[in-house]
Amino acid sequence: MGHPDFRVKGKVFATLGAPGPQWGMVKLTPRDQASYVAEKPGVFEVAKGAWGAHGATYVHLKGADRAVLKSVIMAAWCNVAPRKLVKAFFPTR
Repeated sequence: MGHPDFRVKGKVFATLGAPGPQWGMVKLTPRDQASYVAEKPGVFEVAKGAWGAHGATYVHLKGADRAVLKSVIMAAWCNVAPRKLVKAFFPTR
């Protein structure tokens, strides 16, 4: 698609430059997505269509601080990574 993406075991969990140059996208569970969007509506937006309904969430990078970015990226990684790998890094999950 022409923009950088981040993968775990070949699956995309985050991208940069979508939907625009100051945005990124993370793949969250619908529950996590609702929580982030409710907590910081100017920073997080649900992607359009079925993709968004399944957890694709846009992040306005200028509006997000490091702690929020770290949290949402870790959540996206855990959502996409194989369960065994998640357990290896985060035994309490």
